[in-house]
Amino acid sequence: MNERPRVIALWAAPRSRSTAFFRSMIQLGGLVTLHEPFCNIADYGRTDVLGDEVTSHRDLIARIRDISATRTVFFKDTTDIRYDEVLADEEFLAGVQHTFLIRAPAEVAASFYAVKPDMVCSDLGLERLYELHQAVLAAGGRAPVVLDSADLVSAPEAMLRGYCERAGLPFRAEATTWAPGSRPEWALSGRWHTAVSESSGFVDKTTVYADTVENNAELKAFSDHHEPFYHLLRDTRLVPAA
Repeated sequence: MNERPRVIALWAAPRSRSTAFFRSMIQLGGLVTLHEPFCNIADYGRTDVLGDEVTSHRDLIARIRDISATRTVFFKDTTDIRYDEVLADEEFLAGVQHTFLIRAPAEVAASFYAVKPDMVCSDLGLERLYELHQAVLAAGGRAPVVLDSADLVSAPEAMLRGYCERAGLPFRAEATTWAPGSRPEWALSGRWHTAVSESSGFVDKTTVYADTVENNAELKAFSDHHEPFYHLLRDTRLVPAA
């Protein structure tokens, strides 16, 4: 599989700065960019693909395939939801360049809880990320690319350059910054993306949360459950160039 991939997927733990990464891909240019299309269908029953409403994961996969015949598609989605249609489609698993964005589960837990206090353990998404990563390998797909959110904010240009090289995309330094503002791509889920709407680039910003793994036993249990999956993925991550 040496040809340039026509579909690049970023599967991300929720609250891992994945929408900032999506924003950088818009800046990169030359891509059809889809923001959380699988999640939109699961949560809202629909997603927009180049002006067309798509209402099922099966139809979404078919639409992505159709577009990729002539244009390169980049989509990002979060794994607080399990996408059974993706896991069952070996052609999609093998034919797409799958990439993964992880974040320390303690940080994911605190950030997710601040938006959705009735969260459950699986919402952290790292176990499902690992399941999907293993499914790609089992299907004989391209070597997955794994990024850690901490590396991304500490060395954004180096990490984005390395990502583009591995994913078969041309790198542009301009992709590390953008104009602040909301985007129509995330209108359905805007409450989750206020920080990136106010941002102009990747920033290593510490947010103080009222509830964390230090003072909330439930969040600690959630984080502990996902810790092994985080480290299994982190062991394979792309590291910033020295």
